[in-house]
Amino acid sequence: MPTAAVAGKAKTNGKREPGKSVAAAAPDTAKRQLLTALRSVTRGDFTVKLPTSWDGIDGDIAEAFNEMVTMDARMLREIERISTVVGHDGRLGQRAELRVPGSWGDKLVAINRLIDDLTHPIAETSRVLGAVARGDLSQQMALEVDGRPLKGEFLRSARTINAMVDQLNAFAGEVTRVAREVGSEGILGGQAHVRGVAGTWKDLTDSVNSMAGTLTNQIRNIADVTTAVANGNLSKKITVEARGEILQLKETINTMVDQLNTFAAEVTRVAREVGSEGRLGGQADVRGVAGTWKDLTDSVNTMAGNLTSQVRNIAEVTTAVAKGDLSKKITVDVRGRCSS
Repeated sequence: MPTAAVAGKAKTNGKREPGKSVAAAAPDTAKRQLLTALRSVTRGDFTVKLPTSWDGIDGDIAEAFNEMVTMDARMLREIERISTVVGHDGRLGQRAELRVPGSWGDKLVAINRLIDDLTHPIAETSRVLGAVARGDLSQQMALEVDGRPLKGEFLRSARTINAMVDQLNAFAGEVTRVAREVGSEGILGGQAHVRGVAGTWKDLTDSVNSMAGTLTNQIRNIADVTTAVANGNLSKKITVEARGEILQLKETINTMVDQLNTFAAEVTRVAREVGSEGRLGGQADVRGVAGTWKDLTDSVNTMAGNLTSQVRNIAEVTTAVAKGDLSKKITVDVRGRCSS
């Protein structure tokens, strides 16, 4: 069956141009070919054409049919093109641009509107998530497009993303508040309260609260012990669980308390033995001390040693005098009233 493209051919209104050969088609033959072509188009075959050599009304029908198939083929190519550039290449700003009349144009307008409706939520999602990635939690997805409210899955997705941003805002605000109170303002005991969080966000909130609680307990325990030391109470030690540098601080303070206890006990013992019980020669023995504590221990021992030497020298002289021996004198080095 001979075929030929006829796009753009002028209609004949049933008349053939003079001098042109005419091959009239038998009525049944034309109908059968038209039926076959229509069935091919129904199956999606837009390559089929009717003969352009028919005369009269059959020729006009063939020309109109061929123009319709040609338009369908152009529409298909444009739809395939826009599907590729938008759906495959991700160029969301592209639209169908084929200029066609009537319902053909309405079809492309509908396709472009569909692309708009599909790509707007994607663009909005990208905008909001991009802002979140940059640390900007002030953005929210719009729940309408050109005055038309979102519906269905689009609305659910937008609400989900907005809820996520709200939770991130609440989480960031609470973490910032607790960090400021505990770390900067010294207000211990703060806890982050973020409602409705689950999964990783709940784990992060619990971790922040655990950190704040642990720091609060450690600092309060350290404060209790150092306050007790300042008040002269050397019976307390840091007992809170600690690790790392906090553990080193804990061990240092507890060692300090032990040394202060030993120092105080030894000074008290020497003072009691020398000053109250008259047992001369006592010396404070405080192991492991250094710096000022060693200097204080040495000073106490020096004082106890000087007093011992002075008292013993005086005792020897007075004992000799009591026995009638006036040859002895006090020779120990003394200062102040003892020298007079």
